[in-house]
Amino acid sequence: MAEKTEDDILFKEIDEAVRQDQWQKLWGEYGKYVIAATIALVAGVAGYQGWQAYDISSRNEAGERFARTQDMEANNPEQAFKAFSDMAGDGKAGYQVLARFNQARLMAETGDSAGAAAAYRGLSEDSGLDSIYRNLALILGAYHELNAPGADLASLEGRLKPLLAESSSWRFSAAEITGLLAMRTGDKARARKLFSSLAGDGHAPEGVRARAREMLSITGQ
Repeated sequence: MAEKTEDDILFKEIDEAVRQDQWQKLWGEYGKYVIAATIALVAGVAGYQGWQAYDISSRNEAGERFARTQDMEANNPEQAFKAFSDMAGDGKAGYQVLARFNQARLMAETGDSAGAAAAYRGLSEDSGLDSIYRNLALILGAYHELNAPGADLASLEGRLKPLLAESSSWRFSAAEITGLLAMRTGDKARARKLFSSLAGDGHAPEGVRARAREMLSITGQ
């Protein structure tokens, strides 16, 4: 069984946060497809397929193509990446987005952190995508961009700021990344404030709270 990556863990935490805060809202607005799709990116599950507007045969064909591409990863990640690239260009609309997320994930898993950050940023800035995809891509990309040489940390913090709002499902991950950015820029007081708030927030995913407590011990609180 493959080891869990940071993206695997993050998807699990994001899923927990969404279920705690806006699960019913997202479920009603986007349906099973979108929620299952984010999990499918890292869990290899492609059982929830297509959009209701597509006919059944087209949906099944697209889902089978996506599943076959995921099956390639274990033995031939380069071939899988190429297949996802093809799908991003000529696949069904929903699967094009999933293919792009999988391309970014494969870049990260093969050590191309800079490429993954760029791919996620491309998704986060794609005005043609729904905000749920853009925000997810922003969070995932930020973790890779955080330690990238020459990264524009001020720009990254600015892009994360809207996700810190109390109404945002991504606020816990955004706050964690903002705390890490504060550490990188030497603002330990702000970092401690953010991590202290996360550590004591019972609504935050346990993984986020645990890391916040670790960061507090590192910063001397």
